[in-house]
Amino acid sequence: MATAKKAPAKPAKPSKSAKSAPAKPARKPDGKPAAKPTNGKAAKRPAPDRDALHPDPSLFAPLTPGENADALRTLIEDRRVGNMAKVGRYRVIATEPLVVKPPHWMAGHRLARVVVYDYAADRCVDATVDLDAGIVAHLDLSKSQPMLSREEEAAAIGIAIADDRVRGKLSLGDEPMSAMHYWGRRESDLAYARRSAAVIFGRPGAAPSLVAVVDLLDNLVTDVVPASQW
Repeated sequence: MATAKKAPAKPAKPSKSAKSAPAKPARKPDGKPAAKPTNGKAAKRPAPDRDALHPDPSLFAPLTPGENADALRTLIEDRRVGNMAKVGRYRVIATEPLVVKPPHWMAGHRLARVVVYDYAADRCVDATVDLDAGIVAHLDLSKSQPMLSREEEAAAIGIAIADDRVRGKLSLGDEPMSAMHYWGRRESDLAYARRSAAVIFGRPGAAPSLVAVVDLLDNLVTDVVPASQW
């Protein structure tokens, strides 16, 4: 005789407590909760790094003598300016600390800006040296004329004082008042294409009396002009 088939049991309805209980977030192997799914929405950006908002004050500090030496050595060892180092006719115009903002890759690095004038090639070398990595991070070569360094000012004054034409035109009590970078206004001027300085002479407290133009490449006076005609 065939036995009657039993009707399948109906699945039990979930209890109200099971519906209302939130699902527990999955946890990583280290015990920390895993990231929540975004459901297609953009994830919130993390809070900005406090180091970006409050950079290390030491990055702004003046360069030490050792850092100055390291920056210059790193620059002259760069093959892009190898000829300048080989000839040796260059002068350091300025070295100063440089700080860049995030998100630049050099943010937080101890940087130095080194400006050098290459007399042999008649060009300006403007470099950013990463002192932490020991590399030249940026290099700009141009025909621009930076302001005179203190050494160039002193050299120009010394050359002008030693020139016979200058000494012959100085009045009693005249002395060097200042030395400034000079760039010729006309193409026919030697100073138009060569790094030069103008040394101004006069008596203290009085108007200038004489101007001597000094060619810093050949270390000689190229022009002597009364200050009234300058």
